[in-house]
Amino acid sequence: KELILKKAREVCTCSHQTIIPFFCQLFPVLDWLPHYNVKTQLLGDVISGLLVGIVAIPQSISYSILANQDPIYGIYTNFFCNIIYVAMATSRHNFVGSFGVLCLMIGQSVNRHLQLAGYSEDNAGSSLVGNSSFSSNGTGACDRSCYAITVALSLSFLVGLYQILLGVLQLGFVAVYLSEPLLSGFVTSSSLTIITSQMKYLLGLKIPRHEGVGSFILTWVDLFRYIQNTNICDLVTSLVALAIIVPVKEINDRYKEKMKAPFLIELLVVIVATVISYYFNFEEQYKSAVCGDIPTGFRKPTLPDINLFSSLAVDALPIAVIGFAMTVSLAEIFGKKHGYAVRANQEMIAIGMCNLIPSFFYCFASSAALTKTLLKESTGTQTQVSGLVTSLVLLLVLLWIAPLFYSLQTSILGVVTIVNLRGGLRKFCDTPCMWQLSKLDMVVWWTTMLSSTLITTEIGLLVGVCVALLCVIFRTQRPRAMLLGKVSNTQIYEDQSTYKQLSSIANIKIFRFESSLYYANKDYFKTVLYQKTGVNPVLMAAKHQRVEAQANADMGNSKSFFGTRLDCLKQGTKRAEKPPADACPPSTDMHTLILDCGAMQFIDTMGLSVLKETHQDYKKIGVQVLLANCNPSIRHRLREG
Repeated sequence: KELILKKAREVCTCSHQTIIPFFCQLFPVLDWLPHYNVKTQLLGDVISGLLVGIVAIPQSISYSILANQDPIYGIYTNFFCNIIYVAMATSRHNFVGSFGVLCLMIGQSVNRHLQLAGYSEDNAGSSLVGNSSFSSNGTGACDRSCYAITVALSLSFLVGLYQILLGVLQLGFVAVYLSEPLLSGFVTSSSLTIITSQMKYLLGLKIPRHEGVGSFILTWVDLFRYIQNTNICDLVTSLVALAIIVPVKEINDRYKEKMKAPFLIELLVVIVATVISYYFNFEEQYKSAVCGDIPTGFRKPTLPDINLFSSLAVDALPIAVIGFAMTVSLAEIFGKKHGYAVRANQEMIAIGMCNLIPSFFYCFASSAALTKTLLKESTGTQTQVSGLVTSLVLLLVLLWIAPLFYSLQTSILGVVTIVNLRGGLRKFCDTPCMWQLSKLDMVVWWTTMLSSTLITTEIGLLVGVCVALLCVIFRTQRPRAMLLGKVSNTQIYEDQSTYKQLSSIANIKIFRFESSLYYANKDYFKTVLYQKTGVNPVLMAAKHQRVEAQANADMGNSKSFFGTRLDCLKQGTKRAEKPPADACPPSTDMHTLILDCGAMQFIDTMGLSVLKETHQDYKKIGVQVLLANCNPSIRHRLREG
């Protein structure tokens, strides 16, 4: 009790020396903003912020539709998240906002709750676009659009709460279980699923949005079933937009080192498409789906729906994990590249706040966005001041510009979404190289990709994590094992099956086991040890016992046969004291076995028992067992055991 109270007083002490470092750690902006150099840093931040803000406008609208929300809520999300992240981030380059993978998972959860609540799919062709965008239908009841954002903001609240708890409890290490092949496969799968969900907008089809197992296949079945209902106007518009955007984006990627700034083709296409759609009245003439009314200004803050927490708790967990994994990994990549430190747990708290606080302002869950982060870094950003500039650009859209996108076709937004998924699809080109480097990593990639695509994203992520952990276990359960030989005129010992001209020491064998010795590989250790040395002490000892038993039985029969004669009894006794030659232990070609423990990081109780058994078994056949290269922790365990 006294120790706990003492520690609590130390932690809870509040003084001038502790409160300032605490707030500087919680809000890193207090640390770097006073040292901000206006002359050398402001220009790069302003240019980068303007470019990212312009690119974020069409992506905010398109990702809103992916998340099953009205366009205005995507702009809200990017606006509020940037402001909060500026104050709390340790990364200077991350852009936090709507991210395609998270929007897909949010849209699936929202759609599932809409179906459970009984909202119809009468407007499925355009998702929520064109519904009562800003409020309930005026009767006090919550319409489909209102309920959708209620689910999304409640989900964002839980996601932020999870991430903050992970950061406060210093659980940033959880991200290490999401390996690079796993994340790569998951992103590729999400890209395929997103493209599938956007195809109905490109074709102008009104088909229901499928959820659950097999939704990917069912969506494609519906696309081909209703292909004859394709809206020609939407199809032509989509093809023209793709033919313009894709080549320009490729040029931007190829010559990004030579270009001071990328050509903002997405915004240009959106503006031109909106003007053409307005003047030629595509909505009335060709029945094309358009964004509809996008209101201006801000809504009054609201509270998440507590009644939804129980049903959203499971959905929020994978979103929280993927969100902080992407944010932390991008922050560390650019921190290492530009030579500054990034605190993973602080990044988790920052992204958690970017989801928790905006949930009161009609925002859905967000994370670091890969494409906009890359754009931000390539256009010369110096600090997170560029995030404030981006928020100012989005503020202009929220206050004045948003209604001008009324006539923008949803097919154009689908094109913008699909074009930004090229990076995920390029992962297929990396698979041959991955196969050559590590076949187990390839298994993790394909398993995660296929399960996330064909089953569900959440189940696929869980399957990927389980397979990745099983691969780690498999690597340690059946590690490499070898006999070592000596390099001539040195004290270096290497694998005899890998290196040539190694000399063996007479009657001594050196065995290396390249893994820790624990319960999962203890049986394999003994099996491969007997196989490599060619000596199974258990079988040899059993054979010796059988020979001894047979010899003793023969001696007993001789004693009974000659029992009446004293001299024969004495002779039988002498023979019993000196058994025949075939009763001696079988000979081996070694007298010493050395176990090289240099690759063993730890030994558990079962591993210790195996070492004891090995020592005792070989001792019975006259072979001594020695241990070499034991680290201090293993020596301590051996002494304790």
